[in-house]
Amino acid sequence: MATNEFEVRRDADVPAPAPKVFDLIADFHRWAEWSPWEDLDPEVQRTYSGAASGLGAVYEWSGNRKAGAGRMEITAADAASRVVIALQFLKPFKSRSTTTFELTEAGDTTHVSWRMVGPKTFLTRVMGIFSSMDKMVGGDFEKGLAQLSTAAQQ
Repeated sequence: MATNEFEVRRDADVPAPAPKVFDLIADFHRWAEWSPWEDLDPEVQRTYSGAASGLGAVYEWSGNRKAGAGRMEITAADAASRVVIALQFLKPFKSRSTTTFELTEAGDTTHVSWRMVGPKTFLTRVMGIFSSMDKMVGGDFEKGLAQLSTAAQQ
């Protein structure tokens, strides 16, 4: 059955307590420590506004062709368990989606589920002929989760 939304999801176990992992995700200032997109443009321009971290924190970026431009705002932050982000790309193409990180602590390990859901636009449908959003973004999620794991252990 066809759906009007795309979904990309990756999961990983991070050998660190949930509050430490949560702090890395809920504070956009700390994304440089683990984000899979940080190396796309060393000259990327970053702007932070709103809350310092958690609910209401805003991160905007503008970079080269690879990095593009966009905005993220944390719309929900449940201490050490969930962060929801409204994601808006402005360049290289416009799109909106919701990204959710869910954290489940089990002993000294935290299971992290990183999920992005958004509407299938005309452009994503055309791109889907050649490649799915999962193929386009899934590898980035895997890289990001591996880097999040490394950052959380430091």
